[in-house]
Amino acid sequence: MANVITLFRREFSSFFATPVAYVFILIFLMLSGVFSFYIGNLYERGQADLLPFFNFHPWLYLFLVPAIAMRSWSEERKSGTIELLMTLPVSIFEIMLGKFLAAWAVLGLALLLTFPLWLTVNYLGNPDNGIIIAAYLGSWLMAGAFLAIGICMSALTKSQVVAFILAVVVCFVFVLSGSSIVLDAFTGWLSPLLLDTLASFSFLTHFESMAKGVIALDDVGYFVIVIGIWLYAGLLAVEQKKAE
Repeated sequence: MANVITLFRREFSSFFATPVAYVFILIFLMLSGVFSFYIGNLYERGQADLLPFFNFHPWLYLFLVPAIAMRSWSEERKSGTIELLMTLPVSIFEIMLGKFLAAWAVLGLALLLTFPLWLTVNYLGNPDNGIIIAAYLGSWLMAGAFLAIGICMSALTKSQVVAFILAVVVCFVFVLSGSSIVLDAFTGWLSPLLLDTLASFSFLTHFESMAKGVIALDDVGYFVIVIGIWLYAGLLAVEQKKAE
């Protein structure tokens, strides 16, 4: 665990040693505000909640999280520092976990910095803060799922651009599979059981209930399992590249 903490600190510091974290947080805060107030009509709805704010998170993460994940392994491989990293007395699992937790912490920090929105709705009305806390938790878990996919794609290639594109495509599939567009397209072709199975793979399906304040074990478990599977896949990719 000590190695993971050391690697976490190294990775977390590296985000703020370059403009990466600052740019990510700034863009996230700007787009969150624009989507919430101008597209989500936060004021015009006349309801003291943050649903318009959280509704856009899957689409914000679709492009922003792969952008922050693409450098995790690709940069190490391109700069040649991965050889040095592999000589250290730490396992690849510890390195993977350290990288993931550091990037996840940056995403969590970006979410925390949206607290003025929370204060605003509390000033304007009497929102159910329990629902808002559940939505923040769901959003952070979903961001972790996006991040795990992005890190796995970064482990596959030394090109950050390729890693970004691959991550966006895979994440888009996970988001879109539960959308009404896809489900309506397959209605009549697939049985209700298969439609439910298809929808169950979607980030939207599991996040929407948490955004409404419902913290169900299967929703939390889904995101934890997705994170675990994609980090393990990334681990195998690094092992394979190491063998080559």
